[in-house]
Amino acid sequence: MLELLILLFLFMAVGWIVIKLTLAIIKWLALNTIAGLLIIGLLNFLGITHVQLNLLNLLIVAIGGIPGGVFIVILLSLL
Repeated sequence: MLELLILLFLFMAVGWIVIKLTLAIIKWLALNTIAGLLIIGLLNFLGITHVQLNLLNLLIVAIGGIPGGVFIVILLSLL
């Protein structure tokens, strides 16, 4: 009976850690996406670039963030 309680406790601890890390990664991706889309929207509004917002560009901005993703998307749109 004690082994079952220990196993249940370990499963709960691992589940809590997985959920906590998943939410942290989702928060990081959401903040990168919002900041990158604001910059791309501003650059499109000012007429500096004409980047189409599609799923691929959204994923590049979300993973790369502002320094990587936005500049990569802008460079790809200029090609």
